Amino acid sequence: MNYGEFDVIDCTVCFKGFFRMDKYRLRHSLFEGGMSEVMSRELFERGKAVAVLPYDPVLDRVVLIEQFRIGAINDPKGAWLTEIVAGMISEGELPEDVARRESMEESGCEITKLLPICLYYPSPGACSETIELYCGMVDAGAVGGVYGLDHENEDIRVLTVGFDEALAWLEDGRINSAAPIMALQWLALNKLKVIEVWK
Repeated sequence: MNYGEFDVIDCTVCFKGFFRMDKYRLRHSLFEGGMSEVMSRELFERGKAVAVLPYDPVLDRVVLIEQFRIGAINDPKGAWLTEIVAGMISEGELPEDVARRESMEESGCEITKLLPICLYYPSPGACSETIELYCGMVDAGAVGGVYGLDHENEDIRVLTVGFDEALAWLEDGRINSAAPIMALQWLALNKLKVIEVWK
C-alpha cells in the first residue's frame, strides 16, 4: 500500500438511533512507509449539516441564537450557548436550501443572498459530520423573539448584535462554539468584500 491508503478489516454497528455509532477495525499507511498495526476506532455517524451567520450589512448587525446544548451540560458557565443558525441536510436537499429554511425556522430571518465560507469537519477524530458554513444577507431591523420547532423541542432565543459587540463576545469567551467562531472571524476578515458583493 502507498501513503494515503487504508484497509478496513471490518465494521460493525454499535448503536443505531437518531444517529449511529460504528466500530471499525482498520489499518492505514504511515508517513515513513509501511502500514500501521490493526487498530479499533469508534465513529459517530452524524451526517451533513449547514450553519449560516445571518448578517445585515446596512445595520452592521449579526443575528445570533441562544439555546440549550446537551454537549455543554457540564460547562461551569452553563448549557445555553450563543450560536448561529444550523441544521441537518436531509437526503436530496441542497445545502443552500437548508440554510434558508433553518434561518426562517430558528431566527425568523429571510436570507436574500448567500455566500459560502467553507466546508469543515468539526471533530474528525471521532465524528463523520461535515458542516457547510455560509454568511447570509438579512434585514435584522425587526428580528428578535423565541423560535424553533415544537416537535424538535427547540426553544431558541434570537439576538441581534452589532458586529463589533459580537467580536467582543468572541474575545471574552461568551461565544465558544466552533461554527460562530469561524463565521465571525471570516466576516471580520472579509466584511468589506461582502458588503461590496452584496451592493
